[in-house]
Amino acid sequence: MIRYFIPLALFAVVVVIFAFGIHQAPRKDLVPSPLIGKPAPSFALPSLADANTQVTSASLRGHWYLFNVWGTWCVSCHIEEPELRAIARTGVVPLIGLDWKDSREEALAYLHAKGNPYQAIAFDPGGLAAIQWGVYGAPETFIVNPQGIIVYKYIGPITPHAWVHEFLPRLPAGRAVAGS
Repeated sequence: MIRYFIPLALFAVVVVIFAFGIHQAPRKDLVPSPLIGKPAPSFALPSLADANTQVTSASLRGHWYLFNVWGTWCVSCHIEEPELRAIARTGVVPLIGLDWKDSREEALAYLHAKGNPYQAIAFDPGGLAAIQWGVYGAPETFIVNPQGIIVYKYIGPITPHAWVHEFLPRLPAGRAVAGS
């Protein structure tokens, strides 16, 4: 009987140690970005809507914006899509999209069906611009200030809770909205 109890007791000890470690771990949703506090990567990419037009980092300078990396293949991007439209309706901050590793036709069809919350969308089918931004996966959203400095990086779909508690406090115009 003891020979069955010893492995069971050891397993229970290991489970308790892992549970304690997981509970004591730092924030699980935060993947630190070396770009926080540094200039956003420069880019000049074709617009998703018009391949003859470019979306450039230089044209975004001078105001706050959210830089949202997404793709039609991304399940979590579909989850955050209604919240992005709600954010766009607030007018607190422009949304700039980076359509990552996607096909132009699928992305345009998706936006036509769901609605387009973005003020501009850069098209990055090869994924090179996303690499410069340090993107691990979609969706990822960055807050960029008027000087072109990355202030914050959020990984995962933006939820109403994340918008109110993570984004608005970091945006000058959002602080007044959050406090109302």
